[in-house]
Amino acid sequence: MSKSKNISTICAVVAGIAAVGIILFINPINKGTGMNMSNTNNISKDAIINSSLPIPALLEDKNPDPKVDDFTLEPQQGEVSFIKGTETKTTGYNGNFLGPVIRVNKGDEVNIHVNNKLSEPTTVHWHGLELNGENDGGPDQAIQAGATWNPSFVINQQAATLWYHPHFSGTTATQVYSGLAGLFYVDDEISKNLNIPKEYGVNDIPLVIQDRSFNKDGSFKYDTNMMDGATGDTILVNGAIKPYLDVKRVKMRFRIVNGANASNFNLKLDNGSAFYQIASDGGFLESPISQKSILLAPGERAEIIIDFSKYDKGTKVSLMSDKTEILNFNVKEDGNDTTEIPGVLTKINKIEKSQATKVRNFDLQGMGNMVSINGQKFDMNRIDETVKQGDIEIWNITSENSMMHNMGHPFHIHGVQFQILSRDGKEPATEEKGWKDTVYIEPNEKVSIIVRFNNKGTFMYHCHILEHEEAGMMGQIKVE
Repeated sequence: MSKSKNISTICAVVAGIAAVGIILFINPINKGTGMNMSNTNNISKDAIINSSLPIPALLEDKNPDPKVDDFTLEPQQGEVSFIKGTETKTTGYNGNFLGPVIRVNKGDEVNIHVNNKLSEPTTVHWHGLELNGENDGGPDQAIQAGATWNPSFVINQQAATLWYHPHFSGTTATQVYSGLAGLFYVDDEISKNLNIPKEYGVNDIPLVIQDRSFNKDGSFKYDTNMMDGATGDTILVNGAIKPYLDVKRVKMRFRIVNGANASNFNLKLDNGSAFYQIASDGGFLESPISQKSILLAPGERAEIIIDFSKYDKGTKVSLMSDKTEILNFNVKEDGNDTTEIPGVLTKINKIEKSQATKVRNFDLQGMGNMVSINGQKFDMNRIDETVKQGDIEIWNITSENSMMHNMGHPFHIHGVQFQILSRDGKEPATEEKGWKDTVYIEPNEKVSIIVRFNNKGTFMYHCHILEHEEAGMMGQIKVE
């Protein structure tokens, strides 16, 4: 993949013409993960709670009909002890931090009752779900404090690991930073019939990776600068700092979500061993790919399988983000493993370029509060693009590169899954040939995607650096 290993920081240098007040931004710093620091130096080792990896609960379906699902989701305030001797004020869904996994089947009718127990408005956006605009949970669908939102939709897409998070204008970034995020699994006949690890919480494990900074009293330090967005010096996995997971000598599947506000994560094993990537944002790849590292930008997902049977009992293996140890695996005992890594996972029907009826160009411009798409900041009262339902389009997305700006942007479209056609005219890497809803655009790079608009309504497209989204790097497309 041609993504860089960073969302570049830019040093500000005063040019020395004080009367004019010119500021030049030069010398991009390679930050690896896209964070202010790539370790947990601000927290002493003694202060880190040595905890096992938290596993989010599966949200209970209250409807006995196997084809109709009823879920209740409650954004609420909470407290968590991330660091010994401190309590951090947080938010979560149905709990203190993050949220439960919502699991559904293709073809299900899904009804979700969102009871807002926060003291401020919120929304719930179903990131990666293909559904109509009125159920998408964008910034125009506010749930006021104390109110309830009842979206209802039918699942009509392939098996995938998706997620949900707030999308209310002005507070998206801070609500996600304080803990509002959760996973949304879609199963289908293909996923059920594959002989891969799929026992939730046993050999099929979710990993929500985020970065945060903390004040001395344990409170979150939400520190955003005018260029990067909010990055942190401490990495959390499922809401824990450097947790451990005891594993058997079996194959283990991990569904990984970059839930950070602004940071990229370059993931690998500390011993340099390969693992198998089996899925991207929108579902399975056609075949497993042997990988030694995966770079995920905010909003992106990947599913991998690590084969722990090749390790002796007592071995410790660590998942790293660049040079930072973020999750430790302790190989504890033998296991009866009947799963496999199949040669073929699924068949992906390619959308042909000849089917496209229109080409659109989107230029992601600026940094910090000075961001735009095609020179325009987001306006909820303005529809930027219109398209007919069922139309197929090619979108060319570029990320401006200049002395004043040198950073990449993850670009997300609501309500669809798309395919990447090319990066700077070259064929995408194999792991990018599956279904996607978020794509990272390098500085001065042109990425072409092809997308079919299956559902009516108004949808957002935007940079998934949350601070950039809120500053105006977002637009609206209406599907009629």
